[in-house]
Amino acid sequence: MRNTSKKHLDNYTFNRQYSTCKPNITTEILNGLLSVPKHLSPKFFYDQKGSELFEKITNQPEYYVTRKEISILQTNCNDIANTITKTPQHNISLLELGSGNSTKVQILLETLRPNTYIPIDISETFLKENTLKLTDAFPWLNIHAISADYCHALPSLPPNLGKKVAFFPGSSIGNFEPAATLSFLKNIAKWIEPTGGLLIGVDLIKSQETLNLAYNDLDGVTAAFNLNILCHINRLTQAGFKPHQFKHKAFFNNAASRIEMHLESTIEQSSVINNQTITFKAGESIHTENSYKYSIDSFSHLAKQAGLKPVKVWTDSENWFSVHYLESI
Repeated sequence: MRNTSKKHLDNYTFNRQYSTCKPNITTEILNGLLSVPKHLSPKFFYDQKGSELFEKITNQPEYYVTRKEISILQTNCNDIANTITKTPQHNISLLELGSGNSTKVQILLETLRPNTYIPIDISETFLKENTLKLTDAFPWLNIHAISADYCHALPSLPPNLGKKVAFFPGSSIGNFEPAATLSFLKNIAKWIEPTGGLLIGVDLIKSQETLNLAYNDLDGVTAAFNLNILCHINRLTQAGFKPHQFKHKAFFNNAASRIEMHLESTIEQSSVINNQTITFKAGESIHTENSYKYSIDSFSHLAKQAGLKPVKVWTDSENWFSVHYLESI
């Protein structure tokens, strides 16, 4: 962690809530790898190296998601802020799920001017590094960072936050299965309470060629990101996976309206976790991620089922990506 003066730490607090927000990691990993078909949660992508590789993915020319979402936020930041605040009062707390490098939220901070910003991320080191940078950029902002696995339970929050607005960018909602998406949105509706809101990025259905290219960049950054999950699993469980004996596969499943990412075993092999042997046939894969794509209407319908009222939607000029503002009913 870099040196930071006391002056810039006055507006910064940190806590971790792993003990209450996630189950036994080894058990979770084993359950996935012993299932048929084998799978791993995409949250295991995000160790320090995985977080850094994902930032590289966002800069690849084939990966449109980040560029489109940033362009929407930059073009509409004043309208977004006005839609959220409605009145001149600014007793607002912005809660970012999966904050990463906090690039996108910085577009909103100056226009929204919340009292408090709460970045929440599973990668503790990455979270601390990026949050401390924000203390310099926004010395007026009260920052309370939380390292937690929000996929299993949303973290507890400090008291007296005023209007809670959750920010969930990057179309990360697409990583959830449909039933889990509904459950997660219901939990957010309760978490932000009746006066709160949700600003969420949602990737839209588009040509298969565009989608397939986005997850198979020519420089192989997404492949490295996918393979790194095995390195992370090795550190967590001493599994001994050999990443070079797997290959990255990503494709659009039209019937399910989702991109699928897999790691395919190139040979027959095995690995051991907690005295349990996981075997692979040549060509057998681990399903590491889904990224569901929605229409504006289908996502709005899902939000209503979860107890969230659609207020406004912003899209880019090509209608490739959308940002929705919803309020708890």
